[in-house]
Amino acid sequence: MSSTDTSAAGGERLRRWRMVLGGGEADGTGCALTGRDAAMDAALGALYGGGGEAGSRRTAGARSAGLGGSAPNVARWLGDIRTYFPSSVVQVMQRDAIERLGLAALLLEPEMLEAVEPDVHLVGTLLSLNKAMPDTTKETARAVVRKVVEQLEKRLATRTRATLTGALDRSARISRPRHHDIDWNRTIRANLKNYLPEYRTVVPERLIGYGRAAQSVKKEVILCIDQSGSMAASVVYASVFGAVLASMRSIATRLVVFDTAVVDLTDQLDDPVDVLFGTQLGGGTDINRALAYCQSKITRPADTVVVLISDLYEGGIRNEMLKRVAAMKGSGVEFVTLLALSDEGAPAYDHEHAAALAALGAPAFACTPDLFPEVMAAALEKRPLPTP
Repeated sequence: MSSTDTSAAGGERLRRWRMVLGGGEADGTGCALTGRDAAMDAALGALYGGGGEAGSRRTAGARSAGLGGSAPNVARWLGDIRTYFPSSVVQVMQRDAIERLGLAALLLEPEMLEAVEPDVHLVGTLLSLNKAMPDTTKETARAVVRKVVEQLEKRLATRTRATLTGALDRSARISRPRHHDIDWNRTIRANLKNYLPEYRTVVPERLIGYGRAAQSVKKEVILCIDQSGSMAASVVYASVFGAVLASMRSIATRLVVFDTAVVDLTDQLDDPVDVLFGTQLGGGTDINRALAYCQSKITRPADTVVVLISDLYEGGIRNEMLKRVAAMKGSGVEFVTLLALSDEGAPAYDHEHAAALAALGAPAFACTPDLFPEVMAAALEKRPLPTP
């Protein structure tokens, strides 16, 4: 490598360290930023400037843009970060700005919502602000939520339908099918031992077929969703999955959300945006009451899957909750407990309750949206769940 190349590489390293360290007397790089680098640094400094409030450092070369409480400043900053950083980074910075700088109230202004990068976490924040949202903002907020919902449906719907349709077909196989219900591929494989070389044919002593899934409801699924504040992302994903399941004629889907009260949103499942705006994030938790309601709606226990999505911090009657789960499982219900339905891993949760449910044969685990179809398929087929 030539001395010129070495010098260029060294300069690039200094530049990167300067971007990381943020300038000021202590960064030790002696590197000044100009142009696009300076603009990126200012955008970072407005959020991560230190001192408890962005922009509080005022030493020479320090990041000091600041956002303050000014909506125009925030709108300009949102535009800047979308210019300089990829979408995934923008979403993280927006989330940090809401948490670190207390900007949630500014999201009640339509012009602010039009400037943000929509994602699941932003939807959760908007839903938590729903009751305080002025009428002038609600339509913009619904548009933001709908954009995220449509993105999630595009990502998740096709695979979910395909996976669950296969599971329903397998669970419906019958040993004496009508001619038009015969699964010929599986029938031939099952009867290869009966191949007659002289006739070059297979004698199908055992027929394998499918039930007529399209003509009747085969399985019932109840999604029981904790709408406490920590479960925001799970509520968003569960609402989308609920709409997808409801679109399948062979699955009767019920969606129930709860805190200390229970709300049945099944009649809104054709539009997950309506479902989401029917939730009220925050408040207490009464899992036992929610499960009591779900239990009252079960008419075919052996064909029912109940999915409880909760961090299991129970504010109701713990022993009654566990007895209720045991009773449902004893009647033939498949019971699934998800500590979270999101991409973020397991949240904080009540370990004692999780262990008690596991002892009842209902292990509690966090589930990513991409794994959820496989979990549901296993539950529909009464197979062991593919826990992470």
